[in-house]
Amino acid sequence: MSSLKLRSMLFVPADSERKLEKSLQSMADVLILDLEDSVAESRKAGARVMAANFIRDQASALTSRLFVRINPLDTAMAMDDLAAVVAPGLAGVMLPKIRSAADIVHLGHCLDALEVRAGITPGAMRIMPVATETPQAVLAMQTFNAPQPRLAGVTWGVEDLSAAVGAVSNCEANGEYSPLYTWANSLCLCAAAAAGVPAIDTLHIDFRDIAGLEAACRSSRRRGFRGRIAIHPDQVATINMAYSPSETELAHARRIADAFAAQPEAGTLSIDGHMVDKPHLTQALQTLEMSAS
Repeated sequence: MSSLKLRSMLFVPADSERKLEKSLQSMADVLILDLEDSVAESRKAGARVMAANFIRDQASALTSRLFVRINPLDTAMAMDDLAAVVAPGLAGVMLPKIRSAADIVHLGHCLDALEVRAGITPGAMRIMPVATETPQAVLAMQTFNAPQPRLAGVTWGVEDLSAAVGAVSNCEANGEYSPLYTWANSLCLCAAAAAGVPAIDTLHIDFRDIAGLEAACRSSRRRGFRGRIAIHPDQVATINMAYSPSETELAHARRIADAFAAQPEAGTLSIDGHMVDKPHLTQALQTLEMSAS
């Protein structure tokens, strides 16, 4: 079902008029108006109003680009968030701190009713879960075992998970993620693939480290991720470039696709001196799809 362009998803605190205004100049594929972690408890109500006004005012200019990260479903704030922001112009909801894929079904039922109230096409609102922020979710990643209506993609996070397990840090002494978080990263990839949607990588926390961000994005894309969360506008250009196939990659993918199209009965073919088979064709078609989306 996923058809949104999701290379870059930029968080924008919904309680900051300046940052909301600045986000209009961003080349991010998706803007995530944040009502959760970046908004203090005392400012939640005001942030809802600001997010709702922004969605209303930018509905036509930012078609298919606006998501809202609501507060977790097990808090009273979640329903207040949804009631305020589900309106024409909103493309989807980012759902934090899930416990299993059942939370996506639950949110979908809420959106069913809110879409009717708002006059939105039934089923139009998409959901992007942050799938590894709780220990329960990590242990229940097998619940993402089939395509689900409304699911736009699957992303993951480490900060809340490390706090939940009592870790001093989510990294080893050498700066690399500890095993729990590399496991969560891999589970995100598998969950997204099982559900038939893109896997979106977590944020690169040092927004000044553009070289490190680029290296992380390229490594991430090699593993199978199709985009990344951004926490600062300066990260967007690097993310967009890293998750877009190069002309060299596209040319190679076209050669593979064209070769198999010309010989549909072939199981293997030789391309540039290398044997390629049906998994290579699948990868080539995915590369071409990334360019077209």
